[in-house]
Formats: sequence, C-alpha cells, structure tokens
Amino acid sequence: MEEQDSGRIESRTGLSRTTNPVAICYAHLGVCWKKLMPKLHLLLLGMLTFATVSATAQAKPAPPWSSETLQQLRQLHQAALEDNYAYRQAAHLTDNIGPRLAGSPQAAAAVEYVAAELRKLGLEVTLEPVSVPNWIRGEERATLVSYPGQVPGTQQKIVVTALASVHNATPAEGTTAEIVVVNSFDELAAMPREKVAGKIVVFNERFDRQMAAAGFGLAAYGQAVAYREDGRVAAAKQGAVAALVRSAGGAEFRLPHTGETSYDPRVPSIPAAAVTAEDAELMARLAAQGPVRLHLVLTPKLLPNVASYNVVADLKGSEHPEQVVIVSGHLDSWDLGTGAIDDAAGVAVSMEAAELLKQLHLQPKRTIRIVAWMAEETGIFGGKAYAKQHANEVANHFAAIETDLGAGHPVGINVGGDEAALDLLQPDLAAADHHAAPARELQAGDVEGGVEHPLHAALVADSPAQLADALLACISLGGHQLQE
Repeated sequence: MEEQDSGRIESRTGLSRTTNPVAICYAHLGVCWKKLMPKLHLLLLGMLTFATVSATAQAKPAPPWSSETLQQLRQLHQAALEDNYAYRQAAHLTDNIGPRLAGSPQAAAAVEYVAAELRKLGLEVTLEPVSVPNWIRGEERATLVSYPGQVPGTQQKIVVTALASVHNATPAEGTTAEIVVVNSFDELAAMPREKVAGKIVVFNERFDRQMAAAGFGLAAYGQAVAYREDGRVAAAKQGAVAALVRSAGGAEFRLPHTGETSYDPRVPSIPAAAVTAEDAELMARLAAQGPVRLHLVLTPKLLPNVASYNVVADLKGSEHPEQVVIVSGHLDSWDLGTGAIDDAAGVAVSMEAAELLKQLHLQPKRTIRIVAWMAEETGIFGGKAYAKQHANEVANHFAAIETDLGAGHPVGINVGGDEAALDLLQPDLAAADHHAAPARELQAGDVEGGVEHPLHAALVADSPAQLADALLACISLGGHQLQE
C-alpha cells in the first residue's frame, strides 16, 4: 500500500503552479464543519471555470475573458454561496453512510448513493471497476506492563491504532518488549543495533505547530507523517520487533491518527501502530527514568482484494465533448472517523459543480467529468485503474481537478501546467478586481516543503474574498491546450 501525500505540494496563500503535462488544480479545502457550505462554495468556483470558456487551442495568450463568461462566473459564484447542495451531500456521506474504508459495505453503499444522485442531475454515469484491498483492522491494544515508579498490581493503557500494511500483525497473544524512544530517523540510525534489536521503537516526532500556524500546515504534516510511512521499515532494519509512531497532525485529545505504513520485502515485517501524542510523551518521560516494557496486540488482516468502483459521471460539452475536465474527490475514507474532510467534502464539491451548472442552465463547451475516486487512502487504486482504463484518451484530458488538500481555512489552489501557464495567468489578474481586494502578484520560486520544480508561481491572496478572485483566474488556463 502507498499514499499520495509524498506527491502533494503546498502553496502559501493563493495560486501556485508546477510543471505537469496536464493541468492539475488541487483546491485547499477549509472546513469548520458547521460552516462547511460557504467554504465549499468558494472552492467550487475554481472547479467550474476550466470548462466554461472557449475550447479553441492557441499557442499565445487569449484575449481577456468575454463579458458573457464573466457574467456566468458571477452567476455561479452567487448561486454557490446561496445553495446548500454540497453540505447536504457531505452530511449524508458522513452521517448516514459513515466511515467508508475501501472494500467495506459502507464504501459500496457510498458508490451507489453518489451514482444515483448524479443520475438525478441528468449526468451520464458509469461505474468503472477497481480492485481494492480488503483490510480488516482487528483487535488493537497496548499496555505499559513495567515502568519506573509503577504502583504494584497496576498497569497503564496506551491508546493505539494499527497502521495499514501487509504482514502487520503481532502474534495472537501479543508481543511484550522494552521500548526505546527516538525523536528522529537520524537518532535511530546512530544507535548501535544491539540497543534496538528485540525492542519496540517509539518515534516521538512532534508536529510543528509553529510551522502550521505560519501557513505551512501541509509541510508540517509531511514532516510528521514521514514517520508513519517509513518508521516501520527503519525500525525493522535495526532489529526492532515493533514500531509505534506518534500520531501525525496537530489534533490531540488522546486520539490516534491512522493511515498506511510502508512495506519492504527485503527487511523483516514487524507490527506498526500509531499512538496518541499524549501517550508518546508519557512513554518518553518514563523511558527517561528507566526501562519501560510494553505489551502490544495488533491483529489486522489483509484479505483478498474485492471489487469496487470509481463513480464517473459526464456532463457533455457543447463544442468539444471529447475534451474532458475532471472534477473530483475521493469517496473512500479511513474507518476511525466519518471522513468529512478526507474526503466527503471533496466529493460533495464536485457533485455541486454539476448541480449548479444544471440549476443555472449553463452548458460547458468541454465535458465536465465528475469522478468519485475509490481507494485513494490505501494506495490510489482508483486513480491507477482510471489511468489504465483511459490510457488511449489521455490527450483528450484537458484538466484534472481534485479537492483533497487540507482541513483549515481555504488559502488557495495549486495549478500545474506547461511553461505558458505563468504567462496565461499574468494578464488575467486584472479581471479579478470586483472585490477591491489588496494587490496581488505572481511570484516565482521553488515549491515549499522541499519539493523542487523547474517552474513555480504563487498568486498571493490575503482574504477569502481575494481567494474567490484567485479562483476566477483559473479561467485563463481554459482557453489553451496545455502541451507536454
């Protein structure tokens, strides 16, 4: 199993761009659950603009948008702010259907529900098959059985959750071993093997709250989640019998953060789990006082793959129906929560893109393809299946948009395209002044979070209103065929 996070990038505020063959617009989704609807609507506008403009491929920047196009965008903007369709869809997926782990009955129900709702809108709906892992969590518990100052006859519970991978279970009776707490991969690598062998490694990498507060939440998450992804293999190479990682992210309240972890057939497979931030700190403090022994029971199972589906729904274009603009989110979630922001909200935004076009009787010139991806969390299986099934149609995919990149206040979007994208955006910024927002500019530089790209631009936006303007700027890409 693998996860997409390593391929994601984060912008500051506004628009950023990387050089990918197909335009990819990752919309940062801000969700305060009770205020979900207006946040969804701000992001919706950027999804719609690609398909509402002229479909004529050109080598040079197009003239400014027509007054008709601008008026349609204003209509969509206003209608999105007043409509609650996306909120109702996200609520049903999370409250009524609930957690949607790939391969589960809830995931299957979500496929049927979304397909039925899109058919109600009059879209051409296809269920495209995806073979997905059938991972079962099983029993999971951890207990400190020996530690300095322990009251005789007592133990301490550690809140733990298994990480998804292959061969990730303890024996049925569990594993008991001394723990060794480290704060980084480098610290573990510097330890003599004999100090780690036969022990349970606890990675106590703290989430960088200051980095997140400065607007680099995804980069901060990336630093922490690396231990969930790679800690198991790193510990196994040093001879550990299990690995525990401090939960990635800033949420605490003694809640563990689940996800996948890596697997390397060249090293022994050892059990791996996430513990809460509070319990990681507890173990670190106790281990500083003397030996600590932990009993760990994890019984996850990876059963044979099961059949599932991507939901693919087309709103046909009037002039170039063969050219496709994908608007998407992933339908699956992990099983410990209801997946509201990861990623029911993204699916709901995508559904509302079609709903509003239908409501306003607007006909896109290209085909808008709504996709609810399956099994993103456990390895992007839906995306991979789609790529194989549509390999002969890649040239007709004009743009691909996914909403699945964050859980805070909406700060912008990332746009990937060819080198002409920067030039395309420059003349169109002036068209986004109707909110009289502060000045905005395009900046060149490397993508944040240590991911380097040959070309990068960021449209700085200082307010939600300015974000709406930034989303309007996406339209400038719609009039041009992006080249590899």
